[in-house]
Formats: sequence, structure tokens, C-alpha cells
Amino acid sequence: MGTTVTDKPVKAAALSFVPELVYFEPAALDYPKGKQIYEWVQRQGIPFRMTTSHNRITNLPGETELEQYKIAKRTLVVGLRKTLKFDTSKPSAEYAIPIATGCMGHCHYCYLQTTLGAKPYIRVYVNMDDILHAAQGYIDERKPEITRFEAACTSDPVGLEPITGSLKDLIEFMAGQEYGRLRFVTKFHHVDSLLDVKHNGRTRIRFSVNSKYVIKHFEPSTSRFEDRIEAAGKVARAGYPLGFIIAPIIWHEGWQEGYAELIESLAKTLPPEAAGAGLTFELIQHRFTKTAKNVIEKRYPRTKLEMDIEKRKYKWGRWGQGKYVYPDEQANALRMFISERIFEHFPEAVIDYFT
Repeated sequence: MGTTVTDKPVKAAALSFVPELVYFEPAALDYPKGKQIYEWVQRQGIPFRMTTSHNRITNLPGETELEQYKIAKRTLVVGLRKTLKFDTSKPSAEYAIPIATGCMGHCHYCYLQTTLGAKPYIRVYVNMDDILHAAQGYIDERKPEITRFEAACTSDPVGLEPITGSLKDLIEFMAGQEYGRLRFVTKFHHVDSLLDVKHNGRTRIRFSVNSKYVIKHFEPSTSRFEDRIEAAGKVARAGYPLGFIIAPIIWHEGWQEGYAELIESLAKTLPPEAAGAGLTFELIQHRFTKTAKNVIEKRYPRTKLEMDIEKRKYKWGRWGQGKYVYPDEQANALRMFISERIFEHFPEAVIDYFT
């Protein structure tokens, strides 16, 4: 499979993510994508090391746990995806398709804080043929039903695309699948390499957006709101189905003005082809676990993120694990207000869910 890493040196400023340290599994260098990333790392002069497994990176630099965490978020690990049994990804899709794990963003509220708590470094997988073969199996198993795959459950692959080219591989693969669909969501704007890819309308690109308050205080190291919307216009003009995730929806001072401004900004900025039928929205209220609260407060000790258990409702989840969400009155107010603003400006849009 191809990759967007080229033979020419790439300026660091042109990439959304340039690691400060890279690890390679030796077997990754037996794959074309692994070789190309290795050559790119050498040209960039980025320090690299070898590792026996992408799951065991134990010698990261840093004097304290917090320092190691920050360094880990700038560390790339290149390896093979050995587990090819895909996780479910409701309500967004039937399955999560694993091309990367970990994210370079520093969103305070992110659930990856706990699910990847011990391994915050970023892993990319170069055995794409194996991953695509597994995806084909899931598609064939469910025919004639459509099988949707979510590529951003455990990472933000757009931020990694200039290095890996893996989204391009997935999009081209799914273009040939009558019963397969691809979806991914991003807070980054680096979509230019995807604009001329043959997609046949079978990949939906969604952008995560929020009020200015939330982006300013809780989403460091991500693309600016304006850049995300500009990128959304580009993918709409390239014929991709488009969507937006407003998540997490946070009850903050001035939230009504903030979310009204968000929807209005989308309506003013998007080209006509983006605002018509087929546009989707997914609405997710802020939630957290006790474990996440402890981890977030340790990693971002000055965060303004409200996580007062006494102000929340406990909602049971899968396998007996629950999360703290807003009480019904607040949740309904958020859902109704934002839904009304969406339909006011985008009457043909569909709200897939509020959770």
C-alpha cells in the first residue's frame, strides 16, 4: 500500500505531528510502509530506537511521571497490529478498524486518558494488508447488510496521515466495497492528501467541533476551529459525505451563546454542497469515570474541567462500568437547544444520536 511519506525531506512545519522520538519493531521494517517511515525518520534526523514490541515501551525519558507522559505524547511507535479481531464501535459504527492507537492532542476530557493510561505514546501499524483482509472478512460475514468501520476510536488518524498514508489506504479499499463504509472523526485539518483519492462516497469524514470556550480551555495541541471548518469545506467539495461531532457538550457559563455561535459559524463558513442533504451531526454530552477524574487532575492539575460527582447523574454502561453524565434536566436542555440550532441552520441535516 502507498503512503504520503515521500522521498523528499518534509519540513516539520508542514506536518500536524512530528515526533521527537520514534521506536520501531524490527518486523515493521519488512513492510513497505514501515521502510518508508523509517527512511523519513532518518531524513528528518529524529532519534529512533528499536523495540521488541509496540506494547512494551518502558524506557521513555523524563524525571517524573508527568514529564514522561508529555514526552510519550511526542513519541511514535511503528509496529504490527497482531490482534485482528476488531472491537465494536456503537453507536458510530459496527466495528473499530485499528490503524493507530494514541493521539498527539492534549484534550483534557479525552477517554483515552484512562483507556490508554499506561501507554500514552502513539502507535501506528504498517501491516495494512492484514488489517484490510480482516475488514473484508467482517464485510463478507454481514452481507447484504452494510458494515461500517470507525477509524478514529483510539486515535486521530488525520493527524498522522502525512506520516503514514493509512487513511488513504482505507479509503481506496472501501471505495471498492459495495457493503462496506468507512468513518473517522478528527480535530485536525491536514486532509489535502485525501482530496483526490477515489472514495465513491463510501467514506464519511467528520470533524469534532465545539464552543470557543471548550476549544480554548480543553483542546490544546489540536487544529484551530477555523482550520477545521476550512478543511470540512475541502472534503465537501471533494465529494465526501460530511459530518460533525459536537463533543463533549459541556455545560459552562454562556453555553447557550457559545453553541449558538458554533452552529452559526458552521452555517456561514461551509460551502453549499456541505450544508445540504446528507450532512450528519452526532451529539455527545460530557461524561467521566472516577478513574478518569483522578488521571485528568493528575495530568492537567490546573484544568478548568468541571468533574463534580455531586452535580452529576451516574449512568450504567457496558459490562457494569458506569460514567457520570449531566442530570436529565441539564442533558435535555443541552440536547434541545443544540438540536434546534442545527435544524434552524441546516434543515436537511440528520442528528444521528445524542448520548
